[in-house]
Amino acid sequence: PTEINRQVMDSKNTDDTENQTPKTQQTDKDSTTGSESTDTKDKPMNILFLYGDDWRHDSIGAAKKSIVRTPFLDWLASQGIRFTHNCVTTSVCWISRANLYTGQYVSRHKSEYPHEPNWYKNWNETLPKLLKDAGYFQGHSGKWHFDWKPLVYRTYDWSNPHYGDHWYEEEGKQIHATKKNEKDALEFLRIRPKDKPFLLSVCFFAPHSVDGTDEQYFPQPESMKLYENETVEFPVSATEEAWSKLPPFFSDRNEARRRWKIRFDEPEKAQRMMKNYYRLISEIDQTSKVIYEELEKQGALNNTLIIFTTDNGMYHSEHGLAGKWYPHQESIRVPLIIKDPRMPVEKTGTLNDDFTLNIDLTSTILGAAGLKQPSVMQGRDISDLYLKDEPQWRKQFFYEHPVHLDTDTIPASSALVRKNYKYMTWPDYNVEQLFDLEKDPLELEDLAGSAEVKEIMEEMRITHSLMKQAALIPGPIDQVSAEMITKNGAGRLS
Repeated sequence: PTEINRQVMDSKNTDDTENQTPKTQQTDKDSTTGSESTDTKDKPMNILFLYGDDWRHDSIGAAKKSIVRTPFLDWLASQGIRFTHNCVTTSVCWISRANLYTGQYVSRHKSEYPHEPNWYKNWNETLPKLLKDAGYFQGHSGKWHFDWKPLVYRTYDWSNPHYGDHWYEEEGKQIHATKKNEKDALEFLRIRPKDKPFLLSVCFFAPHSVDGTDEQYFPQPESMKLYENETVEFPVSATEEAWSKLPPFFSDRNEARRRWKIRFDEPEKAQRMMKNYYRLISEIDQTSKVIYEELEKQGALNNTLIIFTTDNGMYHSEHGLAGKWYPHQESIRVPLIIKDPRMPVEKTGTLNDDFTLNIDLTSTILGAAGLKQPSVMQGRDISDLYLKDEPQWRKQFFYEHPVHLDTDTIPASSALVRKNYKYMTWPDYNVEQLFDLEKDPLELEDLAGSAEVKEIMEEMRITHSLMKQAALIPGPIDQVSAEMITKNGAGRLS
C-alpha cells in the first residue's frame, strides 16, 4: 500500500512488567530471524523512535534512583548506550517536539504555542518531510500536540494521532492510551512494505497527567499491584524551605506550585500519585518490549536504529514544584537510550555523560538515513560519540523557555548549563542566579551575590548572552557559538 493513513484525532477530548526481558538477549547484530534481507551495507537504516512524555532522566530502573522498574529499557541500555546527561533545550511538550522535528531552538522556529505551528512554514526542512522525500515509509502513533494539518497527514503513510487522556473508547470498549500505541505500532510494522526503510514514531501520552482531573494518573488495572507495598522516597529538596529559596516572584499563582498542590501537598496523596505515575512508566516499558519483539520476529533488528527518549523532565516535588518549564536539573534532563547496529561491541552496555540535546536527535536520525542535515539545523549527530574516536563535543549548552500565559503563571527563563556551574536568568523580573552543581547538585544555594564567584558570574553572563544570540542563527549552534565567543574574546568554547 502507498497510503495507509488512519487519522483518528482524539485530542483530549498489562501485563505485570516485573522480570520481563526480550525473548532474545543476544546482541542483535547477529539477528537473522524472519525473511528480511540481512545485507544492510549502505542501506538507509530503519528507525524506531520511542518517545515518552513528562519523564525525567532518573525515572528508569537502570538509574537506580527510585522504586520504578523498567526491565526492558534497562535491557535495551545494556545492548546500547545510556546517555546520562541528555537534555532538552526547552522543557515543555509542544516546543520540545517542534525542536525535535526541526532540529532547531524555539528562538528560530518561533512555535511558542501549540495553536501556532510556525514551524510548518518551513515543512520541507523538517525531519518528517526529509525522510518522506528520501523514500521512507513513515508511521506516527500518539501525541503530536500541534494541529494535524493536511501537510502532516500527507507526510505520514500511516498515522493515528491521539493524546490528552489515558483511556479511550474504541469499538465499544475501553482501551488504555499505551495499549493504543502498542496496537498501532504492531499494525504499522505488519503492513509496512519490506522493500522500503521505515520510521515508526511511537509517541506515548503517558506518563503525562490527565490535566483537569483530581487523580491525574490512570494506569491499567493489571498494573495496580505494582509498587503496592512499597514506599516512594521523596527528595530532600521537597520541602517548604526549598520552596522559600526560589526567587520571590514564585507565588501560589505559579503553575508549577499549583500542580504541586494537586499532586504532592499531602503525604498519602503524594504516594498515590507517584505510584500511579511509575505504573504508567512500567506499562510503556512492557509495550516497548512487545514492539521490539515484533521487529525481532520480522528479522529487522540488524538494520534498525532504536531510540528511546522523552520530551521533558518533571519536578517530583523538588523545590515545592510539580511540572516542568524551568531550568533546574529535574526539568531539563531526560533519558536517552540508543541501540544502533553500527555500534562497536565495546561501546554496548556503557554510559555516556556528554551533554546531548534533543535537537541532536534530528541530526542523528538523518545521519542513519544517509541524509545530510539542512543548513538551518542546529544539532549534531550523536553517533559521532560512538562511531568516531574521541570527537570534540560540547561542554556547555544554552537553555531557553518563553513566558507562557503570563509572568506570574510561567515566567520566561534561560540558562547556560555546564557540569560545574549553571547560570540562570529570569528576564521578566531581571533576576539572575548561579549554582555550583558540584557542591550543590540540588540547586538550593544561589551564589549570584557572592564575591567569591564574581568572575565566574561575569564570564557566564557574557557567554550566556552570546549563546542566546547564537540560538537565532542557522547552523550547528556549537560551531556558531564557538566562533562568536572566540571573536568576542569572552567565555570558554562550548
